[in-house]
Amino acid sequence: MKSCGVSLAAAAPAFSDEEKKMAAGKPRGKTKEGTLSLTAEEREELSGLDSLLFGFLNLHENGAKTETLLLKAVCCYESLILKADGKVESEFFCQLGHFNLLLEDYPKALSAYQRYYSLQSDYWKNAAFLYGLGLVYFYYNAFHWAIKAFQEVLYVEPSFCRAKEIHLRLGLMFKVNTDYESSLKHFQLALIDSNPCTLSSVEIQFHIAHLYETQRMYHSAKEAYEQLLQTENLPAQVKATVLQQLGWMHHNVDLLGDQATKESCAIQYLQKSLEADPNSGQSWYFLGRCYSSIGKVQDAFISYRQSIDKSEASADTWCSIGVLYQQQNQPMDALQAYICAVQLDHGHAAAWMDLGTLYESCNQPQDAIKCYLNAARSKSCSNTSMLTGRIKVLQAYKAHHPNTEPVLGLSETPISQQPLPVHMITYSEVDDLSSPAKRKRISSPAKYLEQLRTDRDHLNPTQKLMLQQLESQFVLMQQQNTFTLPHNCTNLTSRTEEPWRRKLSNSTQGFNKGQNSHLPGSNDEQPSFSTDPALYLQAASTNIQTSHRMLPTSSITQGIAFNHLSHTATSGDQQGICCTKESTPSGNRSFVPEISSHTEDTPNGCAGVKGFSNRVQQLMAEPICSPNSRDSTSPNLISDNPQMSSLLIGKANESMMTGACDKVNSIHPESHTKTNNSVASLHSSVISTTAAKSADQTTTLGVTSISSPHIRLQTVNGKGLENSNSSKNTSLPMISRKPDSPIIPSMSVSIYSNSTEVLKACRNLDKNGLSNSHNLLDKCPPPRPPTSPYPPLPKDKLNPPTPSIYLESKRDAFFPPLHQFCINPKNPVTVIRGLAGALKLDLGLFSTKTLVEANNEHTVEVRTQLLQPADENWDPTGTKKIWRCESNRSHTTIAKYAQYQASSFQESLREENEKKMQHREYSDNESTSSDNSGRRRKGPFKTIKFGTNIDLSDDKKWKLQLLELTKLPAFVRVVSAGNLLSHLGHTILGMNTVQLYMKVPGSRTPGHQENNNFCSVNINIGPGDCEWFVVPEGYWGVLNDFCEKNNLNFLMSSWWPNLEDLYEANVPVYRFIQRPGDLVWINAGTVHWVQAVGWCNNIAWNVGPLTASQYKLAVERYEWNKLQSVKSLVPMVHLSWNMARNIKVSDPKLFEMIKYCLMKILKQCLTLREALITAGKEITWHGRTNDEPAHYCSICEVEVFDLLFVTNESNSQKTYIVHCQDCARKASGNLDNFVVLEEYKIEDLMQVYDQFTLVSEFIMLLQYHPPLLDTGP
Repeated sequence: MKSCGVSLAAAAPAFSDEEKKMAAGKPRGKTKEGTLSLTAEEREELSGLDSLLFGFLNLHENGAKTETLLLKAVCCYESLILKADGKVESEFFCQLGHFNLLLEDYPKALSAYQRYYSLQSDYWKNAAFLYGLGLVYFYYNAFHWAIKAFQEVLYVEPSFCRAKEIHLRLGLMFKVNTDYESSLKHFQLALIDSNPCTLSSVEIQFHIAHLYETQRMYHSAKEAYEQLLQTENLPAQVKATVLQQLGWMHHNVDLLGDQATKESCAIQYLQKSLEADPNSGQSWYFLGRCYSSIGKVQDAFISYRQSIDKSEASADTWCSIGVLYQQQNQPMDALQAYICAVQLDHGHAAAWMDLGTLYESCNQPQDAIKCYLNAARSKSCSNTSMLTGRIKVLQAYKAHHPNTEPVLGLSETPISQQPLPVHMITYSEVDDLSSPAKRKRISSPAKYLEQLRTDRDHLNPTQKLMLQQLESQFVLMQQQNTFTLPHNCTNLTSRTEEPWRRKLSNSTQGFNKGQNSHLPGSNDEQPSFSTDPALYLQAASTNIQTSHRMLPTSSITQGIAFNHLSHTATSGDQQGICCTKESTPSGNRSFVPEISSHTEDTPNGCAGVKGFSNRVQQLMAEPICSPNSRDSTSPNLISDNPQMSSLLIGKANESMMTGACDKVNSIHPESHTKTNNSVASLHSSVISTTAAKSADQTTTLGVTSISSPHIRLQTVNGKGLENSNSSKNTSLPMISRKPDSPIIPSMSVSIYSNSTEVLKACRNLDKNGLSNSHNLLDKCPPPRPPTSPYPPLPKDKLNPPTPSIYLESKRDAFFPPLHQFCINPKNPVTVIRGLAGALKLDLGLFSTKTLVEANNEHTVEVRTQLLQPADENWDPTGTKKIWRCESNRSHTTIAKYAQYQASSFQESLREENEKKMQHREYSDNESTSSDNSGRRRKGPFKTIKFGTNIDLSDDKKWKLQLLELTKLPAFVRVVSAGNLLSHLGHTILGMNTVQLYMKVPGSRTPGHQENNNFCSVNINIGPGDCEWFVVPEGYWGVLNDFCEKNNLNFLMSSWWPNLEDLYEANVPVYRFIQRPGDLVWINAGTVHWVQAVGWCNNIAWNVGPLTASQYKLAVERYEWNKLQSVKSLVPMVHLSWNMARNIKVSDPKLFEMIKYCLMKILKQCLTLREALITAGKEITWHGRTNDEPAHYCSICEVEVFDLLFVTNESNSQKTYIVHCQDCARKASGNLDNFVVLEEYKIEDLMQVYDQFTLVSEFIMLLQYHPPLLDTGP
């Protein structure tokens, strides 16, 4: 398969004259000095190899020739780099990264990519580089950085030929990070793509079904699984995994029927799963759990033994075996099994809790306490508070009864009083139990005792003491136990794993987590790639280099998740210390599937516990590069040659200032500085156009894009090598990349060019059919959040006073400086106090009573939340402060919520009276009051309901209410000529319409910026107050970083900032109270969150001041949303053209930005139109109706302007389900199944473009007729 990747900059394709002379007369492939060299044929072949072939180039079967060539190329490149002392073209390092990636030499690949990044300022234009780097980060479980790299690929190259692979991996990573909404979106995008991928469609469908299951949408999951089973020719492994998940779901989920029916179905599903895959250790384990739950002890034990035989080391299985032994009153066997479990997975909370229970039942409270402490420390433990209470009880009991009988109530059957040994098995002995190389099976303490007796003469003192304890305990066990479980061990011969599963297992190293290991998506344990991602390269001198070649991770091929999903217990409901023994293994694993590898490539057979991810975790301690230590790189970091290592890593520091080594070690080393602390700094780009610079030097408002996978594949076969005139050229044999389409020179079209010149330039771009828009039109760098403003504010400036304006009369409200004060970017928020009184607004029209009388059945969205202090946010157990703000969505009516609001008030009055009575009785007891206060702050928390997003847009239902709001000054009205949102031409609920909020104390609006960074108006109706927290727009990048660290999506998740974190990061926070009648103006881009102090209603909407800063921030957020695959509610392309039609602009900055965006959009429309016509695709006139909303792609949700791609079926049915051009081509490469509909005549767009000109302020003043001001009496 030929690469269809992005072409690299041309470089010298041949040797210099001197090198040619040296090579003359020498054996082929050798120079005079004996170093390797590449022939022209080899360079030609290598030119088609880059990161895009990763996963599709099999070097382990029939690719020996290609592998040899790649190894030779790497050796040659390294030799030439040494010869040139590292002073070579940056493309050299990019190609070296590609070759090492294809060879699966990840440390070298990462180092080469980072060197390329440090040398290439516009690295972001190279999609193949970003894709390769993302694959390397994915391999190292650095999901945070892999996600960023993959998102940038899709941003700069929407039609990237490996987009399906990217969506697949993004779906997997977001799934691990518990961002299920994003995960589902990317899986669906991968599913509709017809391009080749390393997963089949049924495997992607399985992921989607499992996604429902992890979200506890069990009925949807069951339906999806059952639908998948109906697929014809379903692969056996997929079928086995689907049946396994169905069986485990029926075992755990109460919603799927009564207990007997569920268990019967579960056993049937698991048995069918084992018929499809008899070697699935996880299915055997689940089957054992099912048998154990219905009391079939012997069948359960047999299943567990089968699980150990098939899947080798499994902490879950050993823990369940221990439970089985303990239930049968066999404490020594139970002890042995539990210790196996915790040795295999030291963080296995269930095993530690069960082991603690066992020690407790044997009157060993001190050992039990230690076990409970270990359980509480585990990240998978969800019973921390209960364990803490149990530990306190045992500590108190131990203090009063140092030598007592066993603790009562924990064991009905007397068990041996002989103390149980705390450590009976070493790590090596656990390996003996599980390693396929040794195959030593010790099925019970009796056999272990027998082994110790055999080796008595060779035991050390500790082992001899253990032997004495075992012998004495074994005697007691024989006296007490009347029977033991039969150890029906099967034949434990070595099993050769099926190639499919081995391939599958090897391809999932990015998810190779133990069943209880920390999730790679969590940022608290993830290596800090923002400062030093290259620390992963230390693996080259530890154990990555010794293993990565053994495990062919050339793809996540053929079911990347089937190993880790098939070993996942997905019920999150079976938790709690009371059901530890039969709870979901490894605590709450339901949300994140993990791999439990079966392959025999793992040295100790414990891949699930000691797999690659654990080796990565070992690399966290020592960063390779830091501002204070530049030479801490491992000597074997890049190659066996220390000089080579220093060239590929150390030399990068020569071109950077002190402390800049972060840039070498990450493609995103706080590279926000490159964009001047702004997202796709549109303003600065636009300003440059006034100096008659080429339009390609500016940032673009990307809209639709042009692609043709077929054309791309054809142009790959172009011949010839391109020469480079770069001053860096050292006449080295650089391999020229084959371009997928011609490199088009920049268009010298400025915003002051007329539409005819733009049209002429576009027609001269390309005559070869459809091509990618970002090759034809100049790319813009991916947007990035701003860094924290510098210098940081002093600590005493972090609580600034809130700008407040007090109004006394109507004249004050309409005073022009008030408008200017509010829209001033220096004021992130303005509180206009007394507005309702000054304007004599009838706030009673928005009271709960009036709303019920007007429309009592109107829909209310309800958010169920926890009542917490306004400045804190605790987890549901009240044990720690968190950022995640949980709220569940439901719906009701105004009448029902009004009833709840009233009853809540009455209940509060009763509680207040009770507190007063208690205060009178216990007024002298201050400590009691203090304790109660602490308990209120840390849970358990009361549940409240917040009525939100109540739509008041219907002017027939809410005529009086909307009419009352026309009394407001023009700049805060819902509709006005100076409001950008009034020029959309259609309704966006909650933005250019009014929404109402009905609150009880504690109701929270979590942290957010307004949609597309528009301004917001909020009026408190009363009678209670609201407390606001506000952070200036310039700090949103800091809050975005905090969200990422807390595994939250800044745009989509629900979060409540921890003020301590913000103050520590020098983030200023405005904090104020909004009283009834106060209007809060939130300026463009301001971050804010609000909590109700009392019972109140609020009304709110958005406005868009006609200012350059507002438009700039709106466009920046539009681009950031596109990068994040989030829909922009405000269609900025559609809005920009309507602004050009309707508004006269006198502000030069605003005019330049709008005109620039119009030019880029016009260029894209013209180019796409010409390309479609050239390709013979008919364009059908469709037009637009009045008030027709802007169109979005039904697949990826990007805005689609002018040319709409609609399926033939949708067009015939007049449903007009719109696709963007990229999604249409993914579904149908040549667009055979699509009709192209045209909304605007190109002549009309050109006319609008030409007529949009800058108007002088003097003319604006002449044309402006201010309305008469009715000051009233």
